[in-house]
Amino acid sequence: MFRTYPRDFWRISASMFFFILSFNLILPEMNAYITLLGGQTWKGSIIFLFSIAAGLSRPFAGKLADLIGRKKSIYIGILISLIICLSYPFFEFLGIFLLLRFLHGLSAGFAPTGATALVTDILPSDRKGAAMGLWGTFISLGIGVGQALGSYIYARSNFEILFYCAGFFSLCAFLFVIPIKETLPSPLRFKFAHLRVKWQDVFEPSVRNAAAIMLFTAISSGVIFVLSPDLSTYFNIENKGYFFGIYVLSTIIMRLAFSSISDRIGRKETLVIGCTVLVLSMSLLALSEGMMSYTLAAVFFGLATGISSPTLFAWTADLSPSKRRGSGAGTLFLALELGILVGSGLTVFIYKNTLQSAQNCIWVATFFALIAVVLLVKDINKTKQGVLNRGSVSSHNDPSK
Repeated sequence: MFRTYPRDFWRISASMFFFILSFNLILPEMNAYITLLGGQTWKGSIIFLFSIAAGLSRPFAGKLADLIGRKKSIYIGILISLIICLSYPFFEFLGIFLLLRFLHGLSAGFAPTGATALVTDILPSDRKGAAMGLWGTFISLGIGVGQALGSYIYARSNFEILFYCAGFFSLCAFLFVIPIKETLPSPLRFKFAHLRVKWQDVFEPSVRNAAAIMLFTAISSGVIFVLSPDLSTYFNIENKGYFFGIYVLSTIIMRLAFSSISDRIGRKETLVIGCTVLVLSMSLLALSEGMMSYTLAAVFFGLATGISSPTLFAWTADLSPSKRRGSGAGTLFLALELGILVGSGLTVFIYKNTLQSAQNCIWVATFFALIAVVLLVKDINKTKQGVLNRGSVSSHNDPSK
């Protein structure tokens, strides 16, 4: 398997593992930290502000990745992450903490966008779905290991050590990028004019269908990012990253076992399966009353992500013009951030620090996941009808008939 893909594929995958791990490491304890700062009513803003910044930076990241190079975009993101992680311990004030959360989100706009464009450049076209499954496995590992490890580190140290550990993992991400070869042909020197973003830099129209599905499904992730630490408390689970620890095991199994499924049956057909499992997962989560059902919901959430995430990235790679892969990846990530933004925003208005209000948030997210299923089924039926119509016209015009 290791010889199937070039070394740079594994290097960038390892880099993104450490990068994703670094900012997920602190998430399970952020609700407790902001409460310590006197901001218990601002829990939703932890993800909300991060997602706003990530979304705003995506167009710039995509444009720069297509102009000055994939690696430079990655470097910008990782360096921001490193600086912010090391800054958290020095500013124990609610307002400054919220500002740092916003700035931290800029890192998530740059690094994954440049990395996805770079990965797309080096993947063999006939194994894109399978490769994206492996790529997504590293990202899922970063989320799951970070969430589970964060609570473990904090339980045996303090917030200061936790933030420094996050900075260390950002540094690891940086070191893995250094030996990677730049894949953009003839990258330009940076000019401030490159920061002028037009609508075409914000949105790549060829990937709009994939972006729509990402948007509606990512709302569930936004809700879970905010609520899972408190749900663990409600169900008397000590490790606040428990949900994501279970999720990552499930999604890795799914990605490794079925990563090439979309190469065989089609991207949209695979996404119907993944989104349907997501609806099931969120329904189970909303109905959970204890550890058993909570665990089962996490397993199904992992299965849904393991199916849908690599398929969305492969579909986006299929749809993106070769010279617009950075913008295509940026559009998909922008949809991801908007979905997380909506999901975390829902908790600001609906969640009242009770189990019942948390369940209400989850039901709303489930509804949006169901919309994704409906859109995919309509798209598949529309495509089939178009094929039938073209076949009918061809048959009608065939003089031998």
